[in-house]
Amino acid sequence: MEKYHIEKNSVQETLVIPLYGRKVCSDHFPHLFRDPEAERICSMLDYDFADKGRKMESLAGLFGALEVAQRQYDICCEVKDYLATHPRAAVVNLGCGLDDTFRKCDNGTCRGYNIDMPDVIAIRNDLLPAGDRERTIGCDLNDDRWMDEIDGSEGAVFYATGVFYYFRAEDVKTLFRKMARRFPGAVLAFDACNRRGAKLMTRTWLKEAGIDKVDAYFSLENAETLKSWSDDFASVTSKSYMRGYRDIYGEVGAFHKLMIRFCDNLVKMVIVRIVFAGGAQ
Repeated sequence: MEKYHIEKNSVQETLVIPLYGRKVCSDHFPHLFRDPEAERICSMLDYDFADKGRKMESLAGLFGALEVAQRQYDICCEVKDYLATHPRAAVVNLGCGLDDTFRKCDNGTCRGYNIDMPDVIAIRNDLLPAGDRERTIGCDLNDDRWMDEIDGSEGAVFYATGVFYYFRAEDVKTLFRKMARRFPGAVLAFDACNRRGAKLMTRTWLKEAGIDKVDAYFSLENAETLKSWSDDFASVTSKSYMRGYRDIYGEVGAFHKLMIRFCDNLVKMVIVRIVFAGGAQ
């Protein structure tokens, strides 16, 4: 089979890196994570992983891979928790990239929606085409029209990973308030960090996106402050990114233990869960 070519310094490359991170984590921490889908897709790609591989094989790089895999594990926990009481719900991936969380959580009756910019969706359709009960939607998240495509009549759980750091804080607030009004009783789960963490990101991800001043962009010092954004938020809670859903502290070496403490105490990496008011919880 002819391999799918990935251009350097392209949108394609930015999509491949988190995927490769999950593969690396699966290779190095198989007792914690197994991701055959990430391995399968990486094997389909015409891309020189040597440079990224060397960086990701370092101690710091491996921690980045752990972060990516643990984040998906956390979000899967939130999705499965919601599906336990809403088995036919819409499972909506905001800024999906090449993430396959829906398939990892599919209970056989829920419906999956994967939303991203049209150029990203075009790549996803080639590498990770939609399966049964799954749709892809090419749309800017700030464009309300994607909401018209979601059937939330039997509940909805929305999630985003590594997405809102690229959004201005006011745009995030506007988006969340609109979602709460449109989808009463739904749940939204996403990752966040504080301003210190966002500033650290300007050296890597955000810099590549052309963002060098983070003050206007979304960061979170305390998840409870989001409650004041809307009367349509029934509750706002958060858990540690690396220890809140499954504590892996005892499963890693000394350097990675130090990094986990850094993430928890200094950059406040968390998974936030917002329950929208107005429906059965």
